[in-house]
Amino acid sequence: MRLNPKTTQFLAKGVIWGSALLVIVLLLFILLFVLIKGVPTLSWQFLTENPRDMGRSGGIFSTIVSTILVTLVSVAVATPFGVGTALYLTEFTREGLATRIIRFSADTLAAIPSIVYGLFGFIFFVINLNMGWSILSGGLTMAMMILPTIIRTSEEAILAIHPLYREVSFSLGGTKMQTILGAVLPSALRGIMTGVILSIGRCVAETAAVILTAGSSLRLPESVFSPARTMAVHFYILVREGISMERAYGTAAALILLILIINFGANMLINRFVAKNH
Repeated sequence: MRLNPKTTQFLAKGVIWGSALLVIVLLLFILLFVLIKGVPTLSWQFLTENPRDMGRSGGIFSTIVSTILVTLVSVAVATPFGVGTALYLTEFTREGLATRIIRFSADTLAAIPSIVYGLFGFIFFVINLNMGWSILSGGLTMAMMILPTIIRTSEEAILAIHPLYREVSFSLGGTKMQTILGAVLPSALRGIMTGVILSIGRCVAETAAVILTAGSSLRLPESVFSPARTMAVHFYILVREGISMERAYGTAAALILLILIINFGANMLINRFVAKNH
């Protein structure tokens, strides 16, 4: 039985819109559920005091600092390598065995469970390199986790640039590097930053890999070599050990708000930069 083309198009639109609506509803449900439970706990004192009594009292200031530091280390390490790999795949080589191996490796790395990354980071960084449980160990482990995301999103963003940009740059006497720095990267910045923002979200929300490499110390970290407890690890421990559901919801709400602030802030900066350079 063959349906009328108009009926097929109507059904296809219905499925697409229904899927999009389902995603929005699920997102709003999770956000509202956590925020309704956690926002009453949020206060200036809760955000600016360190945890006390294993998290039963005090605030979450040290976990906020730890989360930001681990994320900064991971993004600072992964972004240059990710963007550099994407540039190599798109600008400095042709399709061949090497490019297929790199893409296959990136896809395979993206599919590895986070607990495996955590186990590798624990054995390699914490034990073999004698870094101990530290922000640096956690940040380097997270850098390996987010590297595939940055590579693939950066590659797609660069491939989406019209060849005319490169032709105009070369016609004006620009070198390969001048073309990349002056035409390719600025034009692909929005797509590259999208990958970086997604990576930041994964770093902020990761638990398994971080708890095995950064540790779970409640003290305020003094350097990247100090052990730390991120916000995700903090509310996981609060829930798992039944320490304080109220403060677990408060930490989760603060974590969601932090992710929203990072996303909105990054998008605003990207939009300003793009508008300024066009």
